[in-house]
Amino acid sequence: MAKSVFLVASLLVLGNISLIQASFPPTIIVDMAKIIMDNYCSPEKLVGMKEAIAAAGSNTEILKIPDGESLANVLSSGVQTTVSDPRLKVSYEPNYVPVVPPQMPPLPPEQLIAVLQTSIKLDILEGNIGYLRIDHILGEEVADKIGALLLDLVWNKILPTSALIFDMRHTGSGDVSGIPYIVSYFTQAEPLIHIDSIYDRPSNTTTKLFSMATLLGQRYGTTKPLIILTSKNTKGIAEDVAYCLRNLKRATIVGEKTAGGSVKIDKIKVGDTDFYVTVPVAKSVNPITGSTWEITGVTPDVEVNAEDALATAIKIVGLRAQVPAILEGTATLVADNYAFQNIGADVATKLKELLANGEYSMVVSKDNLEAKLSSDLMTLSGDKSLKTTSNTPALPPMNYSPEMYIELIKVSFHTDVFENNIGYLRFDMFGDFEEVKAIAQIIVEHVWNKVVNTDAMIIDLRNNLGGPTTAISGFCSYFFDGDKQIVLDKLYDRPSGTTTELLSLSELTGTRYGSKKSLIILTSKATAGAAEEFVYIMKKHGRAMIVGETTAGTSHPPKTFRIGETDIFLNIPTVHSDTSAGPAWEGAGVAPHIPTAAEAALETAKGILNKHFAGQK
Repeated sequence: MAKSVFLVASLLVLGNISLIQASFPPTIIVDMAKIIMDNYCSPEKLVGMKEAIAAAGSNTEILKIPDGESLANVLSSGVQTTVSDPRLKVSYEPNYVPVVPPQMPPLPPEQLIAVLQTSIKLDILEGNIGYLRIDHILGEEVADKIGALLLDLVWNKILPTSALIFDMRHTGSGDVSGIPYIVSYFTQAEPLIHIDSIYDRPSNTTTKLFSMATLLGQRYGTTKPLIILTSKNTKGIAEDVAYCLRNLKRATIVGEKTAGGSVKIDKIKVGDTDFYVTVPVAKSVNPITGSTWEITGVTPDVEVNAEDALATAIKIVGLRAQVPAILEGTATLVADNYAFQNIGADVATKLKELLANGEYSMVVSKDNLEAKLSSDLMTLSGDKSLKTTSNTPALPPMNYSPEMYIELIKVSFHTDVFENNIGYLRFDMFGDFEEVKAIAQIIVEHVWNKVVNTDAMIIDLRNNLGGPTTAISGFCSYFFDGDKQIVLDKLYDRPSGTTTELLSLSELTGTRYGSKKSLIILTSKATAGAAEEFVYIMKKHGRAMIVGETTAGTSHPPKTFRIGETDIFLNIPTVHSDTSAGPAWEGAGVAPHIPTAAEAALETAKGILNKHFAGQK
């Protein structure tokens, strides 16, 4: 009600304008308001209009204005602001002649051909990509009349193409009946699809538009790529076609946001005056989204300037042509190399099924393809490490001075000695064996020697994200005695089909901690990769108590594989720990002996050890 009162108030504001030439009776405003109330396509936005019109009709003040055009401009601004719809317009046009839609004249075939050739642009681009530009969408009746010519001159040349770019950047007019006619060429004959609903306000009726079972000529099909180009000049019926095909997941929209027009706009004369009200009298409501493209426009899937839309569309089609080979290559690499053979085979099979079901038919860029492929690989395998990668080359080793190494180590490791001579060691990443070996003496002097003489130790891996597993055997060896070699784990390498024993080392830099002193390892959900392998070994051999949360359940560090000759790469875990005695940690994580929240794990561990030492006294 408040909006409607504001509307009439805005219409009457000219009552305060000083007269210099002409004046108009207030009935004009009432008549205009009634036209909007009776014909506007969204009556819910006009609640309270009746009462507001009655209030305006009782006003006998004569509107005094400079001219009709000025009045029309102010009235337009008022109704557009009030109803929030820029399509509503008031105009003053003394010489207006109603536009009569042109009828298709009975032209001879050669003239019809000339008309079609000037109104429809057709081309076959490199790569067998069809290009079709239509600036006016024909209604079903007209299309039926010239259907045979359309088939011969246009459609039969489009059918053999591998993909179609439908250019509607300049399409600003059309007939509602053309919507199902066009959409049906890109859908199946059965079952019929409810593609749109058109509500007509003057008749208060809703017409449901369905795809058509019978068409002139063959359908383009449901699998070949369809790209629709749009611009800010794409308007009305063209917007509806684009919106329907996009929501049916049959087309990708590339270009600019469309105009936000209407399926039907009428220009209605106000009584016997020279004023006219342009009103959207019908609206589209999409059955899939439950909303409309009107006013807001259709937002493209890939938003680029209109002049760049065609080149962008060609790139998208080119990428989609590569997708089957990329997916097939991915499936083969995973099946042949993933650490767990049965999972790798299952992922490969399901990935091919996704491809066959059209799940990859709407990719629009390399980044989009890589993101989807990563998501599917991780979902199908349950392994966060099986994914696409950027294949960033490894950085060359830094040539640090001893002083720089010392400062780096101080930052990377944290040590402390708690009450009862309990050592504390925290580090958040495992390093490569060769790199660690080169600075082992520095680590021993500045880190290890601070905690090696304690009576018990807490190793904090709650924030350890993993890293190379090459240093695992060496680190584990510090917590076992050197008098005998221990098989820490057995690692199966899928590509080679071989199993390697991970053995403790007989020679170490610095002093061993040994196998007798108490050891607690702290874990969290973030503990991953190489850190999990270390926790798994120490738990399996009964060498440490694990306190905290179940670890991340990731995998041994993956290897990088290139997919065919593309520049898309995969991270594939190829190694898994020995599963002969039961499941290892990959995919499941290492469960703690004493579960507790990660933030409480340190205090829990200190309490356990303090209690232990108190019992010895």
